[in-house]
Amino acid sequence: MRANKKKMAILGTVAALCLSTVSSAGAANRPTTMAPSGMVTTQHYLASAAALKVLEDGGNAVDAAITAAATLAVIYPHYTSIGGDSFWLIYNAKKKELKALNASGPSSEKATIDYYKNLGYSKIPSRGYLSANTVPGTVSGWWEAYNYADEEIGNSKSWRSLLKPAIKYAEEGFPVTPNQEYWTKVNLDTKDDELKHLQRFEGWAKTYLKPDGQPYKVGELMKQPDLAKTLKIIAKKGADGFYKGEVAEKIVKDVQANGGLLTLNDFSSYKAEWQKPISTDYRGYKAYNVPPNSQGIASLSILNILNNFDVKSLGEGTPDYYHLIVEATKQAFADRNKWLTDPKFADIPVDYLLSPEHGKEMAKRIDMTKAAADVVPMDPKGDTTWMGFIDKEGNAVSLIQSHYFDYGSGIVAKDTGVLLQNRGSYFSLDPKEINHLEPKKRSFHTINPAMLFKNDKPYMIYGTQGGEGQPQTQAALVTRIVDFGMPVQDAIEAPRWLHGRNWGSSSNDLKLEGRIPKNVQDELIRRGHPVKMIDDYTDAVGQSGVILIDPETNVKFGGADPRGEGAALGY
Repeated sequence: MRANKKKMAILGTVAALCLSTVSSAGAANRPTTMAPSGMVTTQHYLASAAALKVLEDGGNAVDAAITAAATLAVIYPHYTSIGGDSFWLIYNAKKKELKALNASGPSSEKATIDYYKNLGYSKIPSRGYLSANTVPGTVSGWWEAYNYADEEIGNSKSWRSLLKPAIKYAEEGFPVTPNQEYWTKVNLDTKDDELKHLQRFEGWAKTYLKPDGQPYKVGELMKQPDLAKTLKIIAKKGADGFYKGEVAEKIVKDVQANGGLLTLNDFSSYKAEWQKPISTDYRGYKAYNVPPNSQGIASLSILNILNNFDVKSLGEGTPDYYHLIVEATKQAFADRNKWLTDPKFADIPVDYLLSPEHGKEMAKRIDMTKAAADVVPMDPKGDTTWMGFIDKEGNAVSLIQSHYFDYGSGIVAKDTGVLLQNRGSYFSLDPKEINHLEPKKRSFHTINPAMLFKNDKPYMIYGTQGGEGQPQTQAALVTRIVDFGMPVQDAIEAPRWLHGRNWGSSSNDLKLEGRIPKNVQDELIRRGHPVKMIDDYTDAVGQSGVILIDPETNVKFGGADPRGEGAALGY
């Protein structure tokens, strides 16, 4: 079980960086951050600080997002890397336009079901070279977003300057946090060689362990010289520095030498794809997310179902409140499991699935007295970083970046420092499954960034880490802020839940944070929920963040999750 992460206090410098903060009634240990001009929130305080400096120096929200994302790819390697994927929502205040960017990479041109079955596999391995069968999309996403912002938004800082903090931390080192130490130790566990025992991979051990083979301790400086060299090439050449030339050649050479599938053509032919966001109405607001192959459709579907209930009358934190959202989640996940894959390989009826009529039909299936037992969600996985940004002009970004499991595939390509994702291990080897493996196909993705609009402008930028928990936590944030009027930080810190499984576990249950009262637990059990109590504050339910923009004063209210080590900073 994930350890209680209520460990990080916002550093003293944070107060100086913010205009002011205000305590929220009932908040566990953090105030909501307020600022008049710009705001950032990320899962690591150093990434937040680097992004805030970009805004203060005149950069736009996309600039700040790239700096934070690159920094996190260095200082939070158990959650993200440049060998992973990302999805973006970008709001252009000048054009009053919201765009989605899909920076998830497809499977290799050589990836086939027969390839794995001929090797004797009935399932794609979760770790190792055979799990790293998709092209990393993250760097292309940064580059596409940067060029769009430079041309359409303006005030962009130089590309090289945006990667400076990441390069500095890779080259000169950064202090390891309690979160990283904990998850490194977890992955040294030898109880399950398939999912853990990552020291068996030479590149991983060389990169993330000390020379004596021991994990870094809290406060010790960790350096990644190979990754610094790779980032310098990207800083000089842009996306071509990653997808063409020596970096791609080194990655492909190492992967293929160990039986992997990625090719040079896989890299050179890849480019992140601009898309139209998907949306649903919620209580007079409009909620936006990214389209398939992301599960953003499930996040919106839950809200579409909740539209048919008077959520406020149920009371926040009551058995009815938890029961309703869990049951709505089951219905949304049933649709998701049936339809979600790469839309280039299937005709997904997105408009129908998010229509008010369909929401009403799903709502009718919910029994408020009894938990549904025949709607089973898939196995959630994923360690991820979500980030939110808004600049003084009103441009906004909701960005999520991930390499799937803790430390992804466990493979660090030789001489590059690039930790490769294992997102492709989620493909099925059963051709009857909608998300079955095919060449050059993007897998089902759990990660999804969100925004909520009021009067056609961003009102709430929000998201969370946490695999299958992401749609559930997004629903918690929206209902607590919109339906119950909770302050930003209170909404983040309030007790949460997770319906489903953590990666690697065999049980499917309803995990409740320990702060949820005993009478609520008992009533949920009575209704048939398989309740399992977890720590009071735990990132088993994800690490979330919110930026809310007051439409009258334009003041930004930012929050970061005490379940992690992030910070919301403004100026």
